[in-house]
Amino acid sequence: MENIATSASHLRSEDVNVWFGERHVLKNVSLNFPSNQVTALIGPSGCGKSTFLRTLNRMHELIPSAGFAGKVLLDGHDIYDHDVDPVDVRLNIGMVFQKPNPFPTMSIRENVLSGLKLTGRRGYNASELVETSLRRASIWNEVKDRLNDPALSLSGGQQQRLCIARSLAMDPEVLLMDEPCSALDPGSTRRIEETITELSDSMTIVIVTHNMQQAQRVSHQTAFFLAEEGNPGRVVEFGKTDDVFNSPIDPRTNDYVNGHFG
Repeated sequence: MENIATSASHLRSEDVNVWFGERHVLKNVSLNFPSNQVTALIGPSGCGKSTFLRTLNRMHELIPSAGFAGKVLLDGHDIYDHDVDPVDVRLNIGMVFQKPNPFPTMSIRENVLSGLKLTGRRGYNASELVETSLRRASIWNEVKDRLNDPALSLSGGQQQRLCIARSLAMDPEVLLMDEPCSALDPGSTRRIEETITELSDSMTIVIVTHNMQQAQRVSHQTAFFLAEEGNPGRVVEFGKTDDVFNSPIDPRTNDYVNGHFG
C-alpha cells in the first residue's frame, strides 16, 4: 500500500474501528485527507465505506448500537475528545447524502439559511450568503429569480446542489459526500462533478462512490475498502487515484476496479 505523507493532512483517521452491537464492521482504518484534494472511497456494498464516512463527523453516533475506537484528527485535534461537541463537529465537517433532502416546507432561500438559523448564528448578510453559497454550488444562475419558490419545485439534480449550498453556507472545512450522484441523471451527475472539482480548490472533500469512472474523474486519491468472508471492512489499498486504477499493488484492487466482482 502506498504511504501518503501525513504532513499535509487536513483530516486524518487513525486505527478507526466501528461496531454495531456485537458486529465488528470496520477494522483499523487509517487514512489521510489533504487540504484541497478529493478522496474517493470505493468498494463493494457492505464493506463499510459509508459507515467510515460517517465516523469522520460523528454521524454514526446517531445509531444507538454504534461503538467506536480510534481517532479522527481535524487540524491535529481529535474530534472524539470528550470536550468536543458533536454538533460543532458536524457544522465544521458537512455532509451531503445519497438522496437530496431539502427541507420540503422551506423555500430555496430558507433552505440555504436553515443551518445558520437552527444554530443561532448571527452577524451575517443573508442575501450575500445565499448568493455566495448557491454560486459555489453551481446553481445560482438557475434559481436566482425564484429564491422564494419551494425547494421541492427543483429537479433532483438541482435539489442536490441546493443541499450542497446548504452545507456550504455553514462554511465547513470539510465536505463529506455519500454517493451524491447515485439518484441523478447523467446531466445532473456531470454538474455535480464539476461542482466537486471547483470546491476542491478551497476545501477537503471525501466522496463515497460506486461509479469507478466518477472516482477517476473527480478524485486525487482513492481508498479501496473490502470486507471478506464475514470479516470487518478494511482498507486494502490507498494511493493516488491514477495508481490505484492503473497500477494497483493488490490483485483484489485490480479485480474490483476492472469489474471482476462487486
